[in-house]
Amino acid sequence: LIQTDAAINQGNSGGPLVNLAGDVIAINTLVVRGSGGGSVAEGLGFAIPSNTARTVAEEIIRQGYYSRPYLGITWQGITPGIAARYNLPTDWGAYISRISTGGPAGKAGLQPGDIITSIDNIRIDETHSYINILYQHKPGETVTIDFLRDQKAFQVQITLSEASQ
Repeated sequence: LIQTDAAINQGNSGGPLVNLAGDVIAINTLVVRGSGGGSVAEGLGFAIPSNTARTVAEEIIRQGYYSRPYLGITWQGITPGIAARYNLPTDWGAYISRISTGGPAGKAGLQPGDIITSIDNIRIDETHSYINILYQHKPGETVTIDFLRDQKAFQVQITLSEASQ
């Protein structure tokens, strides 16, 4: 998402976010509004980048839906704070809490408790979240997953499937 401080009023979702040259750079989608108390930042707007919207729209036109890659896990993001609190062996990653029966991760031998640290040599970190790295791939692609199990590093090849509609 792109964060903007341009005014996005109620009802403007789906409208264009333009730059000073008048080029559409994103589609407005969300505004953070306070509830009258607390320290919530107000007036923050978020928009979907136009290249992302174009990719999704072209696929919907071509096949009637947007195909998302599926690994078959339930996961929790690991940050340095979480890693310190739970004494985890890495500051960044995706902790696998559940494996879907018959999914790609289960077929490849991943287990609950494993920690995914990278996908195709892109390390999970503060600028590369698990889901954003995963969504750079398409169903049917084979990716290399680096993961930790019992503080030992492993690597496995997994062919992604398609998320159900």
